[in-house]
Amino acid sequence: AYSLTLQALGLITLLTLLPAIVLSMTAFTRIVIVLSLLRQAMGTAQTPPNQVIVGLALFLSFFVMAPTFDEVQKVALTPYVQDKLPFEQALPRAVVPMKKFMLAHVRDTDLKLFSDMAKQKPTNDPAQVAVTTLAPTFMLSELKRALEIGFLIFVPFLIIDMAVAQSIWFAELGYHVWFTDHHFRGPWHSNPMQW
Repeated sequence: AYSLTLQALGLITLLTLLPAIVLSMTAFTRIVIVLSLLRQAMGTAQTPPNQVIVGLALFLSFFVMAPTFDEVQKVALTPYVQDKLPFEQALPRAVVPMKKFMLAHVRDTDLKLFSDMAKQKPTNDPAQVAVTTLAPTFMLSELKRALEIGFLIFVPFLIIDMAVAQSIWFAELGYHVWFTDHHFRGPWHSNPMQW
């Protein structure tokens, strides 16, 4: 068993790595990219500000990840806090629900690609997949999905923008034709016999 000092050091290290864990092992990346692309599609430069988008993405990530976090608490955190499970057994138990979540959201082609690069056999068993293989696979899959969702959100705004620009152009063109006929060429141009 580890001494209390080493456990405290491990906890501080884990808290230091928490932002990287949130970015690489949760739905945060997908949500923040989609929200940023939505803001850009709407044409609002800095509204809502980045802090609001990141805060919203963080709370939406907690909402999406709640079942996974509940399972981590049930199988690893609660037994560890109640001294029913040593730290060296609690950590691998805590990682398994996260691996299940990530495996459910990775593309098979991406998993095969990273497994081949790591010279590992591709598997869908959470206990067998290494975190060093699964985390980059999950990140790549999340980036691809976020860009696909962002593109699907962007297209309607682009069509609306083109339709509005076209109608404004036609309205301006009609005004210019009328203005040119009546103001530059004069009224005599329309009925030359009058003059």
